[in-house]
Amino acid sequence: MKGKWAQGIVPRNFAWVIKDQLAVCERLGGYGVNHRKVRRQEEIIWVREQGFARIISLLGSPHNLYAYDELGVPYKHYPFGAHDEPGMALEPFWRDLQVQLAAGDRVIVHHDELGDRVEGAVCGYLVYAGIVREEPRAVAIVEKVLERQLGPLGREIVAAAAKLAPGD
Repeated sequence: MKGKWAQGIVPRNFAWVIKDQLAVCERLGGYGVNHRKVRRQEEIIWVREQGFARIISLLGSPHNLYAYDELGVPYKHYPFGAHDEPGMALEPFWRDLQVQLAAGDRVIVHHDELGDRVEGAVCGYLVYAGIVREEPRAVAIVEKVLERQLGPLGREIVAAAAKLAPGD
């Protein structure tokens, strides 16, 4: 049994979207002036100790990627910046996530904060992958799970996912 500090700490705003498979959180260590190196390290350790196969960063910048390398945590970076078109930026993420989850991997996805970008991206994934076919139903499910309303940007992301969803 590892000591309390060796187990790390749960990232802020951590939540399961698909129980024991797909989770979301804010940027490990926080974002902006709230970012703390020690907290980042403890949160990355927690992710590693929980058996996540990969961290997926949707940040528009490469922040934190070196820290994942330093602590031996696999990651993938799908930049999704303020001026990126949602479908173009996120379709590779949705395809990769589908493969990861089909393989039984546990994945955690983050952006700077748990806001419309990450919430819309995972909600869009549910539609894209055909897990929830109706956009309003997918939105309602994710809003309930994350206890947060999806705003206009998030809904735009979900609509883009529906247009790109592979056919049956």
